[in-house]
Amino acid sequence: MTAPLHQRRPTAFEIAPAAPGRSFAVNDFITCSEGMSNAYAVQTADGRVIVNTGMGFEGPAHRQNFDAAGSGPVRFILFTQSHVDHVGGTDLFIEAGTEIVAQQNNPLCQADDARIGRFRAMRSAFAFREAVSRGAASGSGNAPVQSRPTPTITFRDRYDFELGGVEFELYAVPGGETIDAMVVWLPQHRIAMIGNVFGPLFPHVPNLVTIRGDRLRMPLPYIDALDRVIGLEPDVLVTGHFQPIEGAELIRKNLVDLREGMQHVHDATVRGMNEGRSVEELMAEVELPEQVESGQGYGLTRWNVRAIWEGYAGWFHARSTTELYATPQAAVHEDLVRLAGGPDRIAEAAEQRLAEGDAVEAIHLCEIALTTDASHHKTLTTYLAAHRRLLDSGADDNFWLTRWIEREIRRSESALKKGLSDGKS
Repeated sequence: MTAPLHQRRPTAFEIAPAAPGRSFAVNDFITCSEGMSNAYAVQTADGRVIVNTGMGFEGPAHRQNFDAAGSGPVRFILFTQSHVDHVGGTDLFIEAGTEIVAQQNNPLCQADDARIGRFRAMRSAFAFREAVSRGAASGSGNAPVQSRPTPTITFRDRYDFELGGVEFELYAVPGGETIDAMVVWLPQHRIAMIGNVFGPLFPHVPNLVTIRGDRLRMPLPYIDALDRVIGLEPDVLVTGHFQPIEGAELIRKNLVDLREGMQHVHDATVRGMNEGRSVEELMAEVELPEQVESGQGYGLTRWNVRAIWEGYAGWFHARSTTELYATPQAAVHEDLVRLAGGPDRIAEAAEQRLAEGDAVEAIHLCEIALTTDASHHKTLTTYLAAHRRLLDSGADDNFWLTRWIEREIRRSESALKKGLSDGKS
């Protein structure tokens, strides 16, 4: 029996920055230059169309790869979305007469990226610092400044053009990763270039909310975006990472699975909200239907449940007056530690929870003790063991969860080493 498509494709851990020679031919007129998000060059008799341009530091490698595969003026640059890993290398492709085409919300999305750029960089560094460092070391990092391009042509729902005998139809799909997302459709060849519209891994469930920090994405517009691509009936799906997917039946099956999965998760969450269920109850209970063959290597269903709950209801869960004030629970942790008889007692309770198989509850307890003594050896040891337990239990199927847990493991190990060097035990 053939494994589901998501199990046969690479994972997010295999995403790497652009580099000279890291490219492949999609067909006889489309070249892919792989990177943090793939960039594509469509070669026509009258010039080239570039679809996405990578990060700024990747621009030289993308340009080199495309120039090695073909020549001709760059007539159009198209963005499947405005995230920095799609627009950053644009300045290296702009020539006299180049048109930059984007959905009309592109400037709004770029403004968001700029507005909270530092925040997002700090929040995502734990996941991407190694990959970006490899990119700089590889020679693709003779970094020009990250581009912030201004589109010369924008559209609301659809924009068509023809170049060198190749027809292009651009469709807005604002329910994807960004509100300016679009699909590039080549109707003569039945090729849909979707970038990361449905997330960087296809076919995996989306991140309706990302732990690195992004605007909340809503499930019903996401379903609408899937419906639009399903309606095109593509024979080839060119994605934001890795090799294209070929075969109309295979593509449709996986698009429909994503649609059915999201519809089910949405409906089950809303039903639970109306029944008065808590978000934690629903996160623990709502799962994808058995027949849906979609991966969870980038987003997780329980995260999407929470995103749906809070997308409809906001941050107030109506459980405590303290939710309405700025005082965090950690403000009383010192009292709890004192009442328990000190951090050793809290650490012992955490050890017991971990021994009983509940690593997350152990972490809750450790965080109480660490609030009062960040270098407490016994607590740090249990905190570290709990995170290693989570990683060993299968967290490494998901990129973001794994990278976060690895971050906490590194922080714990560093704190323990520092404590030993300071003579603490």
